[in-house]
Amino acid sequence: MKTRHFAQLIGLSALWGASFLFLRIASPVFGPQVLAGARVLLATLTLAVIMRLLRHRWPWGHWRELTLLGALSVALPFLLFAWAALRLPAGYSALLNTTVVLFGTLSAAWFKEDTLSARKLLGCAAGAAGVALIVRLGPVQPDAQTLLAALACIAAAFCYGVSTPLMKRATQRIQPLAISASIHVFALGMVVPGAVWSLPQAGYTTPALLSLLVLGIITSGLAYWLHLRIVRHVSPVAATSPAFLIPVFGVAWGHIFLGEALSPGIFAGGALVLLATALVTGFNPLRRNAPPVEPAP
Repeated sequence: MKTRHFAQLIGLSALWGASFLFLRIASPVFGPQVLAGARVLLATLTLAVIMRLLRHRWPWGHWRELTLLGALSVALPFLLFAWAALRLPAGYSALLNTTVVLFGTLSAAWFKEDTLSARKLLGCAAGAAGVALIVRLGPVQPDAQTLLAALACIAAAFCYGVSTPLMKRATQRIQPLAISASIHVFALGMVVPGAVWSLPQAGYTTPALLSLLVLGIITSGLAYWLHLRIVRHVSPVAATSPAFLIPVFGVAWGHIFLGEALSPGIFAGGALVLLATALVTGFNPLRRNAPPVEPAP
């Protein structure tokens, strides 16, 4: 794990941590299906423009693989998290999203893209403990709707975790930008029918529209491209590690922009989360790269 990749993962965490706040603003106004459809549409248009400007070729020959990735990494998670945002606070969704690291660790080992180790399992445990300290969530009414919303978040995290090693394989054959654009194209075909059907019930507010623009253009389109560029160079488990940092930034953005109080465990929890990320990714800023070995004469 190079320092620049580690820094990029932290930057992604900051973007995706804010996305849960935007979902809470936009989903009750537009409705989950319209929000997911419009978000995928904006991301698709953004990436298609970049594809055109950079003159990249569309990888239509890999349509089966890209359709599966579009369902697992875009269509299903977007719909599930948007629906959960109607019923769960942003902090709950961000906390439950951390299970993507566990699912990613297990699926990467299953697909032979990575190996399990005591360090990675310890990192998963440290991350869960750190997130619990940071969020310090208050009581939520334990009714059936809350339980279903929590299960929706876990199902979305499962989709992300399973798709990560598959995405890693795809990056070895297809350019990250082409993958990002294509999976959104195929996902768009999956979410458009529900969005069109729900459109008459959709509302409109300026904050919801601004939230949608950020979700579609930045946290979906541009962030997915950046994420796949990182996935190409790191292990699948390392690629899921932003899930640990997302609640850290979610709490920070809530404090900065909404005036939400910081919990006493924010500093200890933040240290645990950073430790967890380093353990899972293998990042060590003090370790120097081994010098190249000269070939024998």
